[in-house]
Formats: sequence, C-alpha cells, structure tokens
Amino acid sequence: MYKLFILLLLPLFTVSQKLSAEEEKLYQIILNYRKQYGLPAIPLSKSLSFVAQTHVKDLMINRPDNGKCNMHSWSDKGNWKSCCYTDDHRYASCIWNKPAELTNYKEYGYEICAWSSSDITPEQALQIWKESPGHNAMLLNLKQWKSADWKAIGIGIYKGYAAVWFGEATDPE
Repeated sequence: MYKLFILLLLPLFTVSQKLSAEEEKLYQIILNYRKQYGLPAIPLSKSLSFVAQTHVKDLMINRPDNGKCNMHSWSDKGNWKSCCYTDDHRYASCIWNKPAELTNYKEYGYEICAWSSSDITPEQALQIWKESPGHNAMLLNLKQWKSADWKAIGIGIYKGYAAVWFGEATDPE
C-alpha cells in the first residue's frame, strides 16, 4: 500500500521544462507589462522554469508555506535542501541558490510567488504582483532591482500557486 501511494504521487510531481498554456500566457503578459514601461523582453529559461515548476508543485503538495514560513519556503520532501523563508529575509541565500542546486544554472535566482484559493490564472498572478510594491519592483526593475539586468526568466503555475524566477545570467541550457 505504501509503495502504491508513492507511485501515485510521482506523476503529480513531474515537472517539464516546457510551459503549459497557462504558463506561456503568464510569460507573455509579463513581457507585455514590461513593454508598457519600455523594458526589454526577458528570454525564457528552461532551468529557471524547471525551478519554478518544481517549487509550485512543492508548495501545493507539501505545503512548506505555513506558520512563520512564507511562499518562498521549500519542504524537506524532495531532492533539494529544505528552507523556511521568513519575512526578515534571514535565509535568502537558501532561495537564491535553488537554481544552482536543481539545475545547471549556477547563478542566483530571485523569485516572486502568488497564491489563490482556487486555481490561479495568469491574470490573477500578475495583478497580485502589480499590487505588491516589492514584487512589482522586481517585474519592472525598480528600487533595489533597478540595476538588475534580467537575462533569464522561468515560469511555473500549479493549481493555486504561481512562481516566476528571474536571473541575471543567460541560461546555459
């Protein structure tokens, strides 16, 4: 029975380096949003998409985002180091290192996440990020992200979660 349970969960936790239709839509509306502000397109990254897709599934299936741990947290239920990310950003490097931990992308990655109690749409995710000064700053290279030169972006959507990962290095994939 235990082995059967694990086998049933494995298909749920597979990730793809290709984007689903919803992920592709989110990518396009982010590019369109940036274009409105005269910002360049960001090349899609297979590596960062893998990280984003892995993370949204971890969030949905394993729920590491509870108590003090926010949505940037990772569970201890996968082939990665677990991490409880708190609002004080004390363990930021645990998150920034996820691309190097999971892929051949060896530079830091920076993430924005959104959640909805039902399946999240690309439009809902973007609206949540636009309304959050910190997330909007990352999308539009404002404030602390003004000098960031995004050369890679990864997209993940799964059920109620959406994640976007940004990187300042070109994806080696």
